[in-house]
Amino acid sequence: MRPEEFTDVRYEVEEDNHAVVTIDRPERMNSFRGRTVDELIAAFKHAWADPRVAAVILTATGERAFCTGGDVKERAETGGYGETEWGTFEIERLHRIIRDVPKPVIAAVNGIAIGGGHVLHVLCDLTVACEEATFAQAGPRVGSFDAGFGSAYLARVVGEKRARQIWFLLDRYDAATAERWGLVNEVVPRERLLETAREWARKMGSYSPTALRFLKHSFNADTDHLSGVSHLAFDGLSLFAVSEEGMEGARAFAEKRPPDFRRFR
Repeated sequence: MRPEEFTDVRYEVEEDNHAVVTIDRPERMNSFRGRTVDELIAAFKHAWADPRVAAVILTATGERAFCTGGDVKERAETGGYGETEWGTFEIERLHRIIRDVPKPVIAAVNGIAIGGGHVLHVLCDLTVACEEATFAQAGPRVGSFDAGFGSAYLARVVGEKRARQIWFLLDRYDAATAERWGLVNEVVPRERLLETAREWARKMGSYSPTALRFLKHSFNADTDHLSGVSHLAFDGLSLFAVSEEGMEGARAFAEKRPPDFRRFR
């Protein structure tokens, strides 16, 4: 898949030797469907293979949302996330490529990062957020979960108690709180968001690419055992998502009503 064929994502290589990958579905709060995930994977593959690219910035269009995770409205309407290039929903593959691409990945969070969008920024090597950004999980509210990198690796980032708080209470946290918890590296005014990410990318672009590659893979080696957990988690999620309990959360979201999970206790 070539960048010129993308409909949900924009991919650009800027003069300062970094790529900018932009989720471009503002009408759906930059949530992802199957095609969005396919295009994100393709964008990261292009960045991986391009010798001009020293680092990758992941961001989104608009000021409301960085990414609100899977398109729950589409899931409620169709039972899935739409057509994909390979016939399967490749979100786990996207998680792997963000970790495996041998170049630093910077999340520039321009708004709400919730659900699967929260997981994406956590998986990036560095996160810079604008002052208006907010962070949260939503899975148990909409009949979903990420019991792999999205939870276990999150605990490595913010600690067990905070990770459980994020997943069990589903509250929203502002950017200042996220920085205090170590969930983001820096908070800046909105007008400085992309420029800060670019400054970081330019700085890393002046360093030894081999050293950066070894360092990234060294950091990953400590938590790569979570890959097996992630496989099990997504196997379970694929079954749970189409169950009555899973669909109750999606339908409630689409119908703008509180979900009723009481009968599943």
